[in-house]
Amino acid sequence: MDDRGSNEFCAILDFGSQYSQLIARRVRENRVYCEILPHDTSAAQISQRGCKGVILSGGPCGVYEQDAPQVDPGIFQLGVPVLGICYGMQAACQVLGGMVTPVEEREYGDTTLFVDRSDDPIFHGLDEKLKVWMSHGDRVMEVSERFTTLAHTENAPLAVVRDKEGKFYGLQFHPEVTHTRDDGKIINNFLYRICRFSGDWEVQDYVAQAVEEIRSTVGDKRVICALSGGVDSSVVALLLHRAIGEQLTCFFIDNGVLRQGEAEQVCGVFRDGFGLDFRFIDATDRFLEQLSGVIDPETKRHRIGHQFIEEFREAAKQFPDATFLAQGTLYPDVIESVSPFEGPSATIKSHHNVGGLPKDHGFELIEPLRFLFKDEARQIGKELGLPDEIVHRQPFPGPGLAIRVIGEVTRERLRVLRKADAIVQEEMVTYSDYRSVWQSFAVLLPVQTVGVQGDQRTYDDVIALRIVDSTDGMTADWVHLPEDLLARMSNRIVNEVTGVNRVVLDISSKPPSTIEWE
Repeated sequence: MDDRGSNEFCAILDFGSQYSQLIARRVRENRVYCEILPHDTSAAQISQRGCKGVILSGGPCGVYEQDAPQVDPGIFQLGVPVLGICYGMQAACQVLGGMVTPVEEREYGDTTLFVDRSDDPIFHGLDEKLKVWMSHGDRVMEVSERFTTLAHTENAPLAVVRDKEGKFYGLQFHPEVTHTRDDGKIINNFLYRICRFSGDWEVQDYVAQAVEEIRSTVGDKRVICALSGGVDSSVVALLLHRAIGEQLTCFFIDNGVLRQGEAEQVCGVFRDGFGLDFRFIDATDRFLEQLSGVIDPETKRHRIGHQFIEEFREAAKQFPDATFLAQGTLYPDVIESVSPFEGPSATIKSHHNVGGLPKDHGFELIEPLRFLFKDEARQIGKELGLPDEIVHRQPFPGPGLAIRVIGEVTRERLRVLRKADAIVQEEMVTYSDYRSVWQSFAVLLPVQTVGVQGDQRTYDDVIALRIVDSTDGMTADWVHLPEDLLARMSNRIVNEVTGVNRVVLDISSKPPSTIEWE
């Protein structure tokens, strides 16, 4: 762990909250570098980082439960401000002499917070009544004499507390979610008015830091890079090229589950536009053989991940000094695939860049974007001179269309989905707010429905449309597209794609759903 180009650091201790990554996003939006660390990170480890502030996340447990995650009491002796959110507040108050119990009057959703001490810096610029987002069934019932109460709700008399020295603040609600109507001021106030961060971190600072780390790590060895043409792997490739030049070889592997025309587009951009050592490998048959008969999405991900490594192993035989494999792994990939640094956050799905690699893959991994979010990777892409068609390319999953073909992946089902998805892409670029859309794609469902086409009864496939807004992929909401645009998509798909007679629209948000269906 290091400060990634910043001289200041905020630690976020993860107690398993679904919102831990949102806390990190809010902190970085305030130009303060942070990382999510396990809840049991010690005070000594935090102190070594030169930390100026600590945030304790929420979590699903009750602090009184057996084996509930606890916080190192030494953290409160470091002399740096600590902010406890929901479970983080409860865990801290328990350590500092308070009492936490389950209550009948649970609070979920919008709640009115009544500010009792509006002069406290945590509430600077806020009204004395504030709509906040609650999500708890436990409550801090008592605190020691060292605490002061700053705010309450109808059901929680100790909704916001701080110690009298002003080094610990506890919030029973979640300031990191947009449902709390504070315009981000509470986290901003904690970072600037309480921790006194200078806000000197810029994502561009990451470039020089990453280049130096790559040079130091690689030495005179060769690196092979999995270049898909997406913004993540493209940024990684250019970072590596800047750092080690001809020691980098990029392989573009056609895994058979790419979108229509994608292989040709990527080859055109990187073979002609940049001076990279770029190699194309058509591995369609080998990947589809691995996916034959597979229905489980996790098995798909793992088999694709394993086959990627086999392809790289074979390609790397041309370069005996190739000891490193570079990947475009982002922070959300790490957070969603495994508990952060073996912390308690629940695994949502494995990512082929993270959870799908065999332990004996034979390479040392280089993942220079591992601590960045998607929008930060895009900023670096612009800094490195990537063309807009790559920088603003919508995210595409590593397992490709394999996880958008729900059920078994076959050549015929891929044909259906590719054609339907191409229609979605063609229509979406006509949408005036296309650049603001995070992802827009088609999903082939494993069901058939009755239809009537050409006066004949059909029993054909169903396509679902998934079109969402997001900033970094951690949360998302469906886009309310114009009805005429949706109608064109539907009409074209059922008329132009043989084997499809119905189109449906996915109007689920994340959470509770994920963006991808598998």
